[in-house]
Amino acid sequence: MSEEIKLPEKLLYDVWQKQKFSQEIVTTAGEKIEILYCGDFDAENGGPDFKNARIRIGGITYVGDVEIDTHYSDWKTHGHNLNSRFNKVILHATFESFDQPKFVYTKEGRKIPSIGISSFLDESIFNIIRDSLRAEPDTTIQKMPCQDITSLMDENERIDYLVRLGTDRFNKKCERVLHRLRELLYVDELTVREPDVRYSLPPEYENKQIEYRQLKKTDIWLQLFYEGLFEALGYTQNKLIMTDLAKAVDVKFLHAVNAGGNFRDDLESVYFNVGGLLNNDEIPDTDESSEYLRKIHEIWVKYRDLYTGPYFHEEEWTLSKLRPQNYPAIRLAGGIHLLDALLNHGLLDTLVKKFTEIHNYDVLRNSVRSLFIVKADGYWSRHFKFDKNGKFHIKYFVGSSRADEIFINIILPFMYVYFDLFGKKKLASKVFGVYKIMKAESDNNLVNDIARALKLEEYKHKTIINQGMIELFRTHCAKDRCDDCFIGDKVFVDAPVA
Repeated sequence: MSEEIKLPEKLLYDVWQKQKFSQEIVTTAGEKIEILYCGDFDAENGGPDFKNARIRIGGITYVGDVEIDTHYSDWKTHGHNLNSRFNKVILHATFESFDQPKFVYTKEGRKIPSIGISSFLDESIFNIIRDSLRAEPDTTIQKMPCQDITSLMDENERIDYLVRLGTDRFNKKCERVLHRLRELLYVDELTVREPDVRYSLPPEYENKQIEYRQLKKTDIWLQLFYEGLFEALGYTQNKLIMTDLAKAVDVKFLHAVNAGGNFRDDLESVYFNVGGLLNNDEIPDTDESSEYLRKIHEIWVKYRDLYTGPYFHEEEWTLSKLRPQNYPAIRLAGGIHLLDALLNHGLLDTLVKKFTEIHNYDVLRNSVRSLFIVKADGYWSRHFKFDKNGKFHIKYFVGSSRADEIFINIILPFMYVYFDLFGKKKLASKVFGVYKIMKAESDNNLVNDIARALKLEEYKHKTIINQGMIELFRTHCAKDRCDDCFIGDKVFVDAPVA
């Protein structure tokens, strides 16, 4: 390929997502590859391009990240070999394979197989990519191709389709909860810690009926809820590392911390040290921050020998362009309050009781959501970074809009799976009923764009439609899949020919 032609990586992302390969794929080292799941595209966090991929390499199935580059040399040119965010990469895919070495290496020194995908493309797809290089790509990802003609479709049909998509989105969240529950039960029965790059859940375990004795394992449910909670508190920018932190500092370790005396202070010390957000060698000698940091350091001495899990690095966190209240320390402070409620004050039992006893859906939603609004207190109500004094003051670690997101994305799917597995079908149906009728108060720019394009702005705050709009964009608009979209098929077929 000509050196003068720059291949847009988004074309490679499309090839990778749609698996446009015409023959068996092998690495440059000659190992056979089977792509079981290409991963979740992650364009916003400055890390690997695809997360949570499942790939069988040489007969072993791995779960981890995939990095897509134009050239093999981009791995070092872009600094991936020095960046801890790329430590979980399991495959490095580039366009060309000419004179390409067999492996790249992570910061930790682990070697990663490489493939050059141009060798495995169907010839027609290869030509499409070549032709695309000479055209200016459309980078407006939030544009709906049909946005100017959506009114050709009846409004009720648009609404009905969004309700279906919103239902699909809810079901996917429930399936994700159930899958992680099975993983936790599988690891628990193996009595091993889950490594950073882990083996996949065996297919026979994926469909195995969960036994009642397994459902009675309280710590499994606590861990499952804890991970979902931390993912939600991480927002888009830091949800992955927050989830990984919850997996590393697991419930078993939390019980040890809980026995230490001051749960909140102790857990702050654990998270800041394990999470790579604190340099213990640079503790200043004066002011309020010095005193707080000294306390955090002293607490960690009690726990560092007990902790055997992985550590993280500051560069793995996304800190740029964050508002102060979204900094990791603030989110962790809020998470610690909620963990206190989860482990020490029966939060899960409270949720079960509320969903069982409260019959008015609006009252139920408001009552549950209020449990997740956390008022700020202590050091982190006045700071958002270590040793940063100033005018910063925050009223809530977790405000009402974030509590709303937690309710929709974490609590409802969790409670649905919980009741369904325990055979309480009416309560599971009640959970979905809440999802169908409730309104989402948070404002989402993507939803605003889709609602405007569909001319359905008055419906965008109804949760099931709100979620349907997100699902529409993620599964169709962003992937140019108009051909299998009900709206796209309808309006493009019916659109007048110029």
